[in-house]
Amino acid sequence: MKRSPMELAAIATAAVPGLTPVGVAGIPDDPDDFDSALILDAQENRWRVRSPRHEESSMRLETELTALRSFTPGIRAALPFRLPSVAGTVRQGSLRTFVYNHLPGAVMDLEDLVAAGGSTASDIGHVIAAIHALPEELVDRADLPVYTAEEFRQRRLNELDQSATTGRIPPRLLRRWEHALEDIALWRFNPRVVHGDLHEENLLLEHGTVAAVTGWTDLRIGDPADDFAWLAAAHEQSFTDTVIEAYTASRGELADPHIMRRAALAAEFALAQWFTRGLATNDAERIAEGEQMLRDLDADIAEFGGQPISIVEPPRMDINGQPIPEPAPADEADLDHGDDTTLEAQEANQDAAAGQHEGPAGGTAVPPHPTSSPQAPGAAVSHWGPADDEPSPTGDDTVAATDPADQPPLPDHAPATAQDEPAVAEDKASDEDPDHADAAADTTSDTAGDDDEPAFLRDIDVASEQASDAAEPSGDETDALPLIVLDPEGGDARPATEADRQQP
Repeated sequence: MKRSPMELAAIATAAVPGLTPVGVAGIPDDPDDFDSALILDAQENRWRVRSPRHEESSMRLETELTALRSFTPGIRAALPFRLPSVAGTVRQGSLRTFVYNHLPGAVMDLEDLVAAGGSTASDIGHVIAAIHALPEELVDRADLPVYTAEEFRQRRLNELDQSATTGRIPPRLLRRWEHALEDIALWRFNPRVVHGDLHEENLLLEHGTVAAVTGWTDLRIGDPADDFAWLAAAHEQSFTDTVIEAYTASRGELADPHIMRRAALAAEFALAQWFTRGLATNDAERIAEGEQMLRDLDADIAEFGGQPISIVEPPRMDINGQPIPEPAPADEADLDHGDDTTLEAQEANQDAAAGQHEGPAGGTAVPPHPTSSPQAPGAAVSHWGPADDEPSPTGDDTVAATDPADQPPLPDHAPATAQDEPAVAEDKASDEDPDHADAAADTTSDTAGDDDEPAFLRDIDVASEQASDAAEPSGDETDALPLIVLDPEGGDARPATEADRQQP
């Protein structure tokens, strides 16, 4: 029920005996919750009257009465501003109207505060710092709410879920707020005594400084960022920066580096809270206005990105709240990476093909990462080197890429490299077929057209042979060529048998 200033003046005379109003005027206040008026009496004293419009706002006034009583004279004297005190109350049904003693100063709108200059902004920063430095026992004495950082975050998440159930909050905003609330690092703050409902209408200024602070209906221990949310509406960033600088200077090491991110989130989310309350009370005008403000905010964020409200940058989202894939950089989009091979893997493969991979401590080279073989198409080459019954890779040390699922199990040691393959193959030839080894040794200079000979004897270059020779241990007998035994009777030479090898 809305009350006129004249009605409030009449109520005030009942609340404060001997009060004789000679003048009355309406003053700014929360129009959804309170009717307020300023009364001038015959002694030129001023009185403020606040009358609740509904049960919820009446409970807030009761809470403020409890909070103000918890401010001892010593605490009041230490503050750089004055606090209201209740002169009397009048109950009408379930609602109670409060009359407060006169306080110096006047309310200024936000634009006037910004125009007042940097000294006013600095004073506001010092005032907020003084509120956050209040002793926590003050809140405990009044039995007011106390939240840890995690409890406060969970409370916000619950309110977000409640807003989402209406189905009338733009999805992009819901995802944006959810992302910020799940950014755990953002919510590592030290809870402080906070005003809880601080904005320009609760600041009374005199000569450019804050003379008094009113509206203590939401005093609690919680997130200090809530007392900065109203600054998000200031269109002059320098004003907000000056407030924060003064606040930080007063708080010193206790200042929170992320306080303005949470303050911006609180300012945005306040629209959803206000709209949800309108739905609960079935206030058609408030619902329509709330929906329009939410649409405007959504469009503004879509076009300009909005103020930062989290430490981790949120993903870009479409109108349905779904992440928009980020386009690939121009210099990478044109690269042909093949079978999901990254640029780093390609460079590693090139190094491997050039023999630049270092082996383990034993000196054996590690096989290069699987990649497309530069050899002729159709050549069947195993990833781990040639099998006993198939030819080796021809001419290039790089092995072909194959499906890892088709490969034999990885051996306990690293397999031989292409540089070691000639010696290994010759060992096989001497053990399995000495005659074949003789033929291979005699025909290495002219084998380009012989398809029956091993492939590694056809295209070995000088560098490979030198590397193979360098790998041979010096001074010891090798099995690279078979042992030849001469018949003492003058017969033909013959390959050595196992018995011959065991003789001294």
